[in-house]
Amino acid sequence: MNDGELWIFGYGSLIFRPSFEFEEKRLASVKGWVRRFWQGSTDHRGQPGAPGRVVTLAEEAGGRCRGMAYRLSSMRRDAILNELDFREQDGYVRQELALYFDGVGEDSPRAGLAYVALPGNPQYLGPAPLPAIAAQVRAARGPSGSNADYVARLAQTLRVLGADDPHVYDLAALLDLSDARDQV
Repeated sequence: MNDGELWIFGYGSLIFRPSFEFEEKRLASVKGWVRRFWQGSTDHRGQPGAPGRVVTLAEEAGGRCRGMAYRLSSMRRDAILNELDFREQDGYVRQELALYFDGVGEDSPRAGLAYVALPGNPQYLGPAPLPAIAAQVRAARGPSGSNADYVARLAQTLRVLGADDPHVYDLAALLDLSDARDQV
């Protein structure tokens, strides 16, 4: 990490509900990755036997995923990482990634961490046709609320951030989440 700094990259619920203290937040992107609804959720947006679908990062040549980077306080770093490890326990692992901050040259990436659900974890659902993903999302509900609400909040937040993410927006449209499509 640069100069002892630790940046956490949020691309899903960490964008609209970080729930941890941070020193600074900045718009950022990761290259070679895209956001996909390929991870099952039995702890937040679904239940055992009826998982919801939440986003993970999937490697894709030429891909770029825009999100929010949070710089953690060095004093609270370990405690925050423990909180995030617990929050993201259902198949997510820490992944080191290069972060590209908005307004900073492409030749100056910063090191960061993201929680990524990789293929092979017990909750990984993988790709599916978007209508099938929409049907699963429509039916799922968990301790953190409905899966459709997660999609709506993510789509709304990405629109506000100016992120181009057809996968999220097309899913919101299939779910008829008009607020997510129309939010500017």
